[in-house]
Amino acid sequence: MEVNNGRRNAEMKSEHIPDWTKLDLDCLVDIFSRLSIEQRCVAPMLVCKTWMNVCKDPLLNSVFDLEVWFLSSTETSNQWTPKFSEKVDSILMSVAEWSKGSLKVIRVRHCTDQALLYVADRCPNLEVLWVKHCPKVTDESMGKIALKCPKIMELDISSSYALSRECMGVFGKNCKNLQIVKKNYVYPTEVSRFESHENYMENLPIFTLGNIDAYVISRYMQHVKHLELRFSTMTDKGFASICKRCVNLEYLDLSGSPNLTMDGVINGISSLKNLKEIKKPNSTAFFFIDLL
Repeated sequence: MEVNNGRRNAEMKSEHIPDWTKLDLDCLVDIFSRLSIEQRCVAPMLVCKTWMNVCKDPLLNSVFDLEVWFLSSTETSNQWTPKFSEKVDSILMSVAEWSKGSLKVIRVRHCTDQALLYVADRCPNLEVLWVKHCPKVTDESMGKIALKCPKIMELDISSSYALSRECMGVFGKNCKNLQIVKKNYVYPTEVSRFESHENYMENLPIFTLGNIDAYVISRYMQHVKHLELRFSTMTDKGFASICKRCVNLEYLDLSGSPNLTMDGVINGISSLKNLKEIKKPNSTAFFFIDLL
C-alpha cells in the first residue's frame, strides 16, 4: 500500500512539472535572448537538438558582443595566445553563419583576419564594428569589410596596430554613414602588461596617431560626430585640420595627447558649433562646452 501511494504521489508531482520541450519557438527565443552568447554556448545549446537549433536562429545572432566578458575576465594573459584567438574566431564565424546576414553589431578583441574575412562575405548589414586589441587583424580583412559592409556607423580599431592609415581612408570613403570613430592607444605605463606577448609588441608603434592620421580623418571622415584619439602625438596643426573639415563633431576625447596645447585645442574647437563635450589632452576630466 505504501509503495502504491508513493508511486501515485510521484505521478501527481510529475504532472505539475512543466515540459520545457513543448515550449514554442517564440518562447524559447525570448528566454534565450536574455542570455549572452557565451552563456548560450555552454548551456542551452548542449541540452538537446531542438534547443541547439533555436540558439542558431538569426533572431538571436544579430549582435555579437564579447566586450563585457573581456572586461570581467581574470585570465587576461591567456587572451594573447594563438589558441585563444582561434576560439574567438570560431565563435565569431559561427555567429556570422547563424545570423544569415542579420548580424549588425560586432564587439570583439583578439580575433584574426580569418574570422573578419568570413564576416565580410556574410554580413552586409553590419553597423557597429569593434576590433580592439587585435594584433593579427590587418588591412586585408578590414579593407574587405569596408567595401562589403557600407552600412557601418561605428568603428573602433583601438590598439590594433597592424592596421594602416590607408585602412581608415577606405572606411571613410565607403562607409558614408560612419559617425563614431575610435582609435585610441595604450597608455605608456601599461606597456609592461604586454611585453611578454611578442606578437602584440612587434607591431606596437611609439603610441602615435600623428598628423598624417589626422589628415586622413579630416579628408575621408568629415561626417563623424564622435571621435576618440587618446594618447596620440597629433599636434595643433593636425587637430586644426580635423576641426576645419569635421564640422559635425559633438564629442572629442583627446586625453593623454602630449603635443596638443590648450590654445591649439581652444582655437580648433571654436569652429565646432555642435560640440557638446570634450576630454582635454592633459587630463581625463570632462570639459563641457557652454553653447549658451
